[in-house]
Amino acid sequence: MATHSTDPQVPSDGRPLVSYPLIKYHLVAGGICVLISMLAGFLYSLQFLGYYPFPHSEALSPGHIRLFHTNFAAYGWLVNGFTGMCYYVIPRLTGYRVASEKLGWLIFWVWQFILLCMAGGFVHNRCQAIEWGETPTGFRPGSFELNWVPVDLLVTVGAVLVIVQLMVPLYKARAQKYYVTLWYFTSGLVWLALTYLMGNIIPEWVLPGAAGAAVTGLFIHDLVGLYVTPMGWGLMYFFVPLILRKPIWSHSLSVIGFWALAFFYPLGGVHHFLISPIPDYVEFGAISTTIAIEVVVTTVVVNFFMTLRGKWSALRTNMGIRWFYAGAVMYFITCFQCAFHVTWMFQKIIHFTDWVVGHAHMIMFGTFSFWLFGVIDWLWPRVVKREWYSARLKGWHFWLSTLGIAIMFLDLTMAGLIAGFMQKGLNPWSDMVTASVPFWWVRTFAGFLIITGLMCGLYNMWMTAKSDVVYVEEEHYISLAAD
Repeated sequence: MATHSTDPQVPSDGRPLVSYPLIKYHLVAGGICVLISMLAGFLYSLQFLGYYPFPHSEALSPGHIRLFHTNFAAYGWLVNGFTGMCYYVIPRLTGYRVASEKLGWLIFWVWQFILLCMAGGFVHNRCQAIEWGETPTGFRPGSFELNWVPVDLLVTVGAVLVIVQLMVPLYKARAQKYYVTLWYFTSGLVWLALTYLMGNIIPEWVLPGAAGAAVTGLFIHDLVGLYVTPMGWGLMYFFVPLILRKPIWSHSLSVIGFWALAFFYPLGGVHHFLISPIPDYVEFGAISTTIAIEVVVTTVVVNFFMTLRGKWSALRTNMGIRWFYAGAVMYFITCFQCAFHVTWMFQKIIHFTDWVVGHAHMIMFGTFSFWLFGVIDWLWPRVVKREWYSARLKGWHFWLSTLGIAIMFLDLTMAGLIAGFMQKGLNPWSDMVTASVPFWWVRTFAGFLIITGLMCGLYNMWMTAKSDVVYVEEEHYISLAAD
């Protein structure tokens, strides 16, 4: 049985095991990126209401702003956040430092440079026509004529450097029994490089038409399922037992969840293009594996709620636990919904409607962002060596975020159903738009709540770093895995 402690470990050479400055900078960069993403999403929503503030600006057109919203959430916020967390978790679980602190700083600054090049490519119409893969290839479509910084190649190089950086301690600890967090992290790092290359190279240069669309669907879904999900669940398996100070309920169940994810998730992405020229047997395979993913989600959610048994008061007393479990509930709701909406029957109604938008926001913000906020709640005082500035601001951040994403999800789900049934009834497009406008107002209001909560959280982080109240960490030992 893999059993690991989180007691401080100092290698024999006396240098710190964990590089807190690297963690701090990645979290700060991630915070800036998530703020950019949320503001861009709010601006984008205004065009649906007829109040877009830059109607005559090509550089700040709604199409460009949408790219900032999605890509800065994925590559700016989540990648920076997860990388920063890995710098803490992996050394603590393996007992070995990452490959090189100098390499860590190189990765950090190269990644921020990539984000700037990506943003410039969006503004100058150099983006690629791949959803969530709009990062510029640097070449004219279908050719090798360079017309921008080759961002895709830089992302690939950056991913390889991250893999080398984090795989070194994993390799050194290969004689140990890996705790499940390390299983998730190892697979997520390997899958990241494979998924990114698949989605950003194959559709443009190798497979045109419906075949390229199928690969694009795999890329969209696998980026979430084979990188974001393993990193998110890995963080949960580490920090929840650590904060609760009790082992995970079932190590065996955690392993079942891991292998079910690895087996079912990779081929589910085609469900983004159902009822299309893609062959029915491929679509049916995607539907079947997507429904099977609910098994994965159920095992993990059951494991975590059984771990919470006897510690229910932590939901009231510990903000990190509150973020984690709110995110877990939203993950279950989203995946349960997904098991229905990937069927052909549901797709005939909700395809290309706001239902899908609500679904995507709940999983990316309501789950994975919530988990990162939970980790930040626990880790930030240890990074800056200061006590949290304001418990009230932490509360405002949580409740405004939760209320905002709940309203947005329910609102867009209803909007999608109404528009979908109107579309099935062959109503005029203009009537469908008119019926959707009240829901779009509510969506913008929900976005305002989320942004307000986020600003409370970021301001609290800033003031905490400037605080004079020094944080004193309690030393404790905790076995993460049940015997």
